[in-house]
Amino acid sequence: MDQNQFFGARQSIRLDELASRIGSVLSNPDAGERMVESVSPIYRAGPYDICYILSRNSIDELKTCHAAAVICSPDLKKHVPSSLPALVSDAPQLAFARASAQLYPAAMRPQPVLNRQSGISPQAVVDDTAVIEKSVEIAPFAVVGARAVIGAGSRILCGAVVGPDVKIGRNATLGAHVSLSNALIGNNVIIHTGARIGQDGFGYAPGPAGMVKLPQVGRVIIQDDVEIGANTTIDRGAMDDTVIGEGTKIDNLVQIGHNVQIGRHCGIVSQVGIAGSTKIGDGVMIGGQAGLNGHIEIGSGAQIAAKSGVLTSVPAGARIGGNPARPVRDYLRDVAEIARRAAKSGDKQGE
Repeated sequence: MDQNQFFGARQSIRLDELASRIGSVLSNPDAGERMVESVSPIYRAGPYDICYILSRNSIDELKTCHAAAVICSPDLKKHVPSSLPALVSDAPQLAFARASAQLYPAAMRPQPVLNRQSGISPQAVVDDTAVIEKSVEIAPFAVVGARAVIGAGSRILCGAVVGPDVKIGRNATLGAHVSLSNALIGNNVIIHTGARIGQDGFGYAPGPAGMVKLPQVGRVIIQDDVEIGANTTIDRGAMDDTVIGEGTKIDNLVQIGHNVQIGRHCGIVSQVGIAGSTKIGDGVMIGGQAGLNGHIEIGSGAQIAAKSGVLTSVPAGARIGGNPARPVRDYLRDVAEIARRAAKSGDKQGE
């Protein structure tokens, strides 16, 4: 299926040039003139496609693969048929990601709806006191508030709202209907459609007549090279700031509470919920639907399995899972024991 209709014209690249750009070694230099236009899984790759293999599980598919080339590790190179050029890389998945970016640059971040969009649309509303650097694009029906600052090369797509005093760095992209308030955004940040950043945190004090709202007067600080998925929400701080560290990648439908501090180069998968004032170190990976208690610390390099319930602090480098979360080995042992007992019970009932 040709998917290029959604991502602009094909970006044809010679195979030898692509190999150079992604830092791989072409096994057959005579194939260097082949043109590559697209990416594909192995089973349906055609003569203008590039694909990749990560494990021996897909070796049989290589026998009928008609791709322009396959990206693989040195260990798997011997399983690639001689008729199929290989791009050999010590990090094949990373090499494939780089190749995909070369072939589909428009898929790297949200794109304007209108091809003719450039500069500031006459249908956008931009306050007279806002500071807009050169080459900024502001699409129809976007709103930029008083004293906001938007750096050069940034794009604000249809219906996005940039609140008063918000500062956005250079080469950032705000998808359609993103809302930003009380926030400072770094360079090269990507915020996908519908994300809500800088709204109230959940703060109330019990009173004789019910819950009394606590004003949330902190900010959200998003550092350089962060990517935030669609419909994710990041609350502003209550008094301190909510901080998302450099290079961190956040999936769709994630909730981050007030005063949360997330370190550099973390990965947070969809439907994760992080309660207020939790501190997360660098390089932490959190699986989908995990829930983190408030006022705890997650050490750098920790890995949290999907659907985990994290109630207490986690040391650096730990691997935990389950609800309540515990070391992964203990969690898997418990799961195996439950399955064993269930099977034993079933056998007794069948007697």
